[in-house]
Amino acid sequence: MTHLLQKSLVTPFNSYRVVVVAYAALGALLTLLFLRLTAAAEVHQPQEKSVEAANLKTFFPSSIEIVRSFRPRFICRRVRGSKLRRLLVYLRFGVNPGTLGAIFFWANLFAGFSALLASRLASRIDLVQTMVVTHLPSNILLVLVPLMPSLGLAIALLLLRFSISQMDVPTRQSYTMAVVSPRERSAAAGITGVARTTGAAISPLFAGLLFTRPALISVPFFLAGGLKIVYDLWLYRAFAHVRGN
Repeated sequence: MTHLLQKSLVTPFNSYRVVVVAYAALGALLTLLFLRLTAAAEVHQPQEKSVEAANLKTFFPSSIEIVRSFRPRFICRRVRGSKLRRLLVYLRFGVNPGTLGAIFFWANLFAGFSALLASRLASRIDLVQTMVVTHLPSNILLVLVPLMPSLGLAIALLLLRFSISQMDVPTRQSYTMAVVSPRERSAAAGITGVARTTGAAISPLFAGLLFTRPALISVPFFLAGGLKIVYDLWLYRAFAHVRGN
């Protein structure tokens, strides 16, 4: 979009400003749509009373109960690698923003298809195994990205990684909903969502510091991939034998 705007005599700065403002506007629209949801959106067991978080006092006790119910008692934070990959391709191979946008358009399209295929795989094995057997190799590919000697190989590796990278997302969400009680599902989704986005908000600060030093440009990929591999193995060890309701 920025590339097309710049072709229309819009300055690079203003073209990115348009995209950022549009993204914020879509976020505000999404917020309004969520605010219109009612208790009918919840899943209820037969003869179960509707539980509605009418105020903070009713919400937080439920949230605390969820955190205590997770086994074992830890929170895994994931480092999001998408922006890292874009910056590496730009800095190392000198790809212009228009080409970069096209590359990651197709990459995210592949990621979308991988999410759709996750349910088929999960029906053959279980949810935890689907998360691990797809996410683990995708993180190994992430570690290998900065080691590629050419742009073509780097793009091929990125597309291969994206083709399996999102299969853990719907399965993780489904598993989380299965291991908590129906009345806790909304709060569980909120807690895990905040934990992920908090990690994603903090990690670019450290990645940016490392990218300013040419000798350390590959380190964020090794850290991100390594942390995710530890997360996958820890997840499997902790929850392989925990079944949902």
